[in-house]
Amino acid sequence: MKFVIQRVKNAKVDVNKKTVGSIQKGFLVLIGIKETDTKLEADYLIKKLINLRIFEDENEKMNLSIKDVNGELLLVSQFTLYGDCSNGNRPSFTQAAKPQKANELYEYIIKGCKKEIPNVQTGIFGADMQINLLNDGPVTIIIEK
Repeated sequence: MKFVIQRVKNAKVDVNKKTVGSIQKGFLVLIGIKETDTKLEADYLIKKLINLRIFEDENEKMNLSIKDVNGELLLVSQFTLYGDCSNGNRPSFTQAAKPQKANELYEYIIKGCKKEIPNVQTGIFGADMQINLLNDGPVTIIIEK
């Protein structure tokens, strides 16, 4: 499982020109789920995400978590994070979880994050989405298990 975390001043996801999720200060999280992933990997990454200290404190040091700054989350499933380009120029997605399993774990991640963060927004699983964001920093962190 892989989370690509972007610290943002704001972000939104649109489907068919309609906004389905929108946040202000917080994290846009692109979530890749591979076939062998379980709830154990999800729990580990949720905890890491919630406690990740990449917001600046009063001394301009990255020392505050999303909870410390009352930040928001925008969670977007993205199977292409497991695109393998090692052979040829067309990615292979054989490592990515099948849609049913990926969606179940994606929903599990959403529920886990909602237990910790008051405002959790999402994209639509499997949809053609357009994401607009204003990076803050920019700060982008990749965590995986």
